[in-house]
Amino acid sequence: MMAVVATAMVVQRNLFAVVVLGGIYSFLMATALVALDAVDVAMTEASVGAGISTVLLLGALHLVRGDEARPLGRPWFPLAVSIAAGGVLVYGTLGLSAFSDADAPIHRHVAPRYIEQAMKETGVPNVVTAVLASYRGYDTLGETTVVFTAGIGVIALLRQRRRKDRDRK
Repeated sequence: MMAVVATAMVVQRNLFAVVVLGGIYSFLMATALVALDAVDVAMTEASVGAGISTVLLLGALHLVRGDEARPLGRPWFPLAVSIAAGGVLVYGTLGLSAFSDADAPIHRHVAPRYIEQAMKETGVPNVVTAVLASYRGYDTLGETTVVFTAGIGVIALLRQRRRKDRDRK
């Protein structure tokens, strides 16, 4: 279903439909993450990906026309860059351990250390919170900064529009 939604997003010219399909895609991704037992990541995907992002995109969409302008030419270069980036990502996954491999390095080294040392190293009794707030603190800070910046951008756009509406009167 995710492939169908992604394909529908690519061929769609109506930006409102693209935003709605993006929210649907985020909910499908959250469902897949729940199936992979990554409930904390699934909750973040559902709230940020489907919730906040959809609201921010709808706010930005309020400021522009509802249809995407047709490109002047064929976008071959962006297509080639996208295919090359996808190829590099696929190539990067070839060296990974098989899914749920008990002998994967993360299960032999990283996870046991987090479980055994998290309380001593971070002072946080909950292992998930210790990983998100301490071990991956900069990553979490970066994600929060991106969402905050997007929100500020939408607010700035809406204020600018409100000023233009007042100036017309």
